[in-house]
Amino acid sequence: MTGNDEDPVGAGALDRVTWALRRAELAVQTLKERRLRPLGLAASHYTLLISVHSEPGLTGAELARRLNVTPQAVASLVARLESRGQVERREHPRHRHVQELHLTEAGRETLRAADKAIADIELRIIEGLGLKESAQLRGLLDQVADVAREA
Repeated sequence: MTGNDEDPVGAGALDRVTWALRRAELAVQTLKERRLRPLGLAASHYTLLISVHSEPGLTGAELARRLNVTPQAVASLVARLESRGQVERREHPRHRHVQELHLTEAGRETLRAADKAIADIELRIIEGLGLKESAQLRGLLDQVADVAREA
């Protein structure tokens, strides 16, 4: 940046907390993609599998809202994982036009393997930062999320 009035961004734009968060997110996401690729998964597959595991019976629309993606994106991911036998759709017990999502045994096995890869990434981060700093970072990130939700 040249520092004149015609700069498209403010001074220190690349030093902002939000930019640091984005750089960290991209670095972690890239590492997740690399570690999950040998399992035939993308990070988005892992996210969908762990979401359905944590809340069995989610609908595609609920999942799209939680993941902040379009329903079409979720439908595409579900179709791919369903074709692999990792996710199944079941009719909602009260609303026959609503389809709930559930993991299959193959989906649970895939999630176990994927979660090991993700846990290894977590361990590497903790080793790099230290236990105290990792806990502090987690607390700070929770605060950032709270502040952003309140804004």
